[in-house]
Amino acid sequence: MGHIYLYTGTGGGKTTNALGLALRSVGHKKKVVIIQFMKWWRKTGEYKVRKLLAPYYEIYLFGRRGWRGLSNLNERDKRLAKKALKFAEKILKEKKPHLLVLDEINLAVHCGLLDVQEVLKFLDKIPKRTDVVLTGRYAPKELMDRADFVIEVVDVKHPPETVTKKGIQY
Repeated sequence: MGHIYLYTGTGGGKTTNALGLALRSVGHKKKVVIIQFMKWWRKTGEYKVRKLLAPYYEIYLFGRRGWRGLSNLNERDKRLAKKALKFAEKILKEKKPHLLVLDEINLAVHCGLLDVQEVLKFLDKIPKRTDVVLTGRYAPKELMDRADFVIEVVDVKHPPETVTKKGIQY
């Protein structure tokens, strides 16, 4: 089996770390598939670049349009998360990626959109040729125990106002 990298913590940069690994893989002409749980916005750099990096880079969004914040999750969010995990199984069989990024899957589990046992069963199916990256805040202990690498991203300092700069934060 390939390795499992898990990025968690309350600091910013978990997805950015995963995208860095994706860029390295694409640079070596390795197939990368990114599946984003709970995300729907198509104006991010990682989504917009998909055509430039094809055929080595693919990205798929599985979030409810307009969704913001953990307080308004509903059954549709749960259905979309389950659909994303099933899609990941299909991708493994059909596309055989070298790197599979499951962006925000930790948060999806934390919020109850996915059951941790479902995700662990999925991880047991990962072929040797595929490395997997799991991102998102509040990673459950079971996923951290299962991962080969666990990286906690900690917010040490940031400006008092929220910074959202095109090309940096999105």
